[in-house]
Amino acid sequence: MLLPASMQVFERGWLSANNILFTGRGGTTLVDTGYVTHAPQTLALVEHALQGRPLDRIVNTHLHSDHCGGNAALRDTFGCRIAIPVFEADKVRVWDEDALSYRATGQQCARFMFDETIAPGDMLAMGELSWQALSAPGHDPHALLFWCADEGILIAGDALWQNGFGVIFPELAGEPGFGEVKATLDLIASLEPRLVIPGHGAPFTDVDAALRRAYGRLDYLSFDPVRNAENGVKVLLKFLLIERQTMPLAEVKALFETVPLLVLARERFLPHPAAELAQWAVRALEKAGAAQLRDGVLVDIA
Repeated sequence: MLLPASMQVFERGWLSANNILFTGRGGTTLVDTGYVTHAPQTLALVEHALQGRPLDRIVNTHLHSDHCGGNAALRDTFGCRIAIPVFEADKVRVWDEDALSYRATGQQCARFMFDETIAPGDMLAMGELSWQALSAPGHDPHALLFWCADEGILIAGDALWQNGFGVIFPELAGEPGFGEVKATLDLIASLEPRLVIPGHGAPFTDVDAALRRAYGRLDYLSFDPVRNAENGVKVLLKFLLIERQTMPLAEVKALFETVPLLVLARERFLPHPAAELAQWAVRALEKAGAAQLRDGVLVDIA
């Protein structure tokens, strides 16, 4: 992987999105800030990399909790500006946790304010390079890609990983998402990037192969929306388990009764009692090697 000298990628675990730090004559910028419970670790990584320099700006690809959960802590420490996708501005201004998805997913995010907005088509200077913001709906309706044509580098957020993409959340809530994911993948393919920096997982150069896997995954999920719902349920439970590390089965059942997006998935696609669906999700995580049931307690496995 060949990165410009002005870029560093901090590959994080699946609870926190990757962070990309830009330095250089034009100032310092951090793209995405991880989950709120990892904010001290994010701060330590950034402070170590900056070696006494200030952090001037945070830029978010989208406002899911694992991408902006460190915004508040970094701003408190550095006094940096924060730039967010333009169509999220009103939600952040009044801090509407329902519209921002935090309450819907049962996840946390420390409240933050913003100074700038980024619209599709805007050009940003980061690391002495020029980056274009591009619309990337699907996983999140207002997500952005950042594309550096001169270097052939794409910051993809959760629009494309080496093995797939983020959960198609709009479909769980009855909104269109499958067509939007395809349009975003088509856009990425048209750019022909040499390097993709995903929101989760290692940066990769085998972009054509990743796109083939992503198109195949999309075909599989969109053929039967129940598949997308099952995938979303598993991912949401896994995320909450990573955060908490252990979860009694009674607590798992309670999640399927109270977390709005899990309730919606049950009502629309998976019409089973909460206890039954919770048991299915637990078995699915065990089968995938992502969790283990020990004496009535679900335990996370990295």
